[in-house]
Amino acid sequence: MLIVGADTPAGTALAEAVAGRGEVRVFVSDEATAEALRSADFKVALGDVSDASHVGGAAIGAFCAVLLAEAAVDDRIRSFASDPSTVIGSWVGAVVEAGVRRVILVAGADHEELLALSGPGVETAFVDARGINAAALADRVVALDEARTL
Repeated sequence: MLIVGADTPAGTALAEAVAGRGEVRVFVSDEATAEALRSADFKVALGDVSDASHVGGAAIGAFCAVLLAEAAVDDRIRSFASDPSTVIGSWVGAVVEAGVRRVILVAGADHEELLALSGPGVETAFVDARGINAAALADRVVALDEARTL
């Protein structure tokens, strides 16, 4: 599993929930968070969330990618795109191009249509993040990850 936006509250809760369940990679923009996650034995990719090549490189060999839209709308620096839909769309394209077969998007309902960018042969699921705390979001994503199909 790759968690894009692991340095958001929901991403941190998800990383904690899946720790020790095989290889878990986390994509973050914050160096302090990256170091803390490395210390917790996660494989860490540190980069710009708006750079599809960074996200795609981190996704190579992953079966599932969890994309946390909060990382596309918060106040972090984005060098390549600042529009949330553009950033999230680039994530979907990058992880699919890297060979990811399952994409779970955690976002507000206004971004659900971006999963259509994944194309045929890729399972997708949407988790509506509106009004749900980080722990509950993590539980929903874990249940989807454990499901045979989405």
